[in-house]
Amino acid sequence: MDPALINGLLLYGVLVFSLVVHEAAHALAAYWGGDTTAYLGGQVTLNPVPHMRREPFGTIMLPLALLYLSKGTATMGFAHAPVDPSWAYYNPRKAALMSAAGPISNFLLALIAVLVLHIMMSAGEIVAVDNAAQFQFRFAPADFGQEGLVRATCRICGTFIFLNILLGVLNLLPIPPLDGAGVIGGIFPRSIGRFYDHLRTQPMIGLLSMGLIFYLFYNYGYQYLLIPGFDLAADLVKP
Repeated sequence: MDPALINGLLLYGVLVFSLVVHEAAHALAAYWGGDTTAYLGGQVTLNPVPHMRREPFGTIMLPLALLYLSKGTATMGFAHAPVDPSWAYYNPRKAALMSAAGPISNFLLALIAVLVLHIMMSAGEIVAVDNAAQFQFRFAPADFGQEGLVRATCRICGTFIFLNILLGVLNLLPIPPLDGAGVIGGIFPRSIGRFYDHLRTQPMIGLLSMGLIFYLFYNYGYQYLLIPGFDLAADLVKP
């Protein structure tokens, strides 16, 4: 099978699963906090269908288009869990926890993958490849005869670490409509929360925010946030 196709399928599968966990975490945190909107909408689930049905562009069209344009080397997407705005307004702390739940779930997924690789390295099954261009290839079988399950596990775990650190860090940026804005708006004085609420109602804010996010992440995020995150994950893998 074409390596680009295999890599693309792996990236897409891990991305969709990670997005589903992210949005299910939002929905579950909201439900625990008293907002049943996402629960009644069927979002408190790891079944990808309700999430994909609610956001087909962010979970299907955009990720597949990026995979096609990058020849199976890069992708990104998004999903959305509904929230009652009146509940969020009157329960800012609970709304902040709900916003934080998504990125936290991504970091937990990355940590689980780190733990799997750590166990494998401690057992002598894999070795570090420090000069790998992409994080997915930073670990490889110690014995080149172990090309099957061990190599597949390295690739899958590496992809989980890469995409979930990316999703977690990106979503914590305090810019609407990202989760970081909800966290800041909920834990800081109500005037800041009202400011973010006002921004979300502006028709052009989504487009302007995406441009700002792309600029900041391209120029600063990768170097100052993602690379340190990947290096920390790699250090945790090593015994």
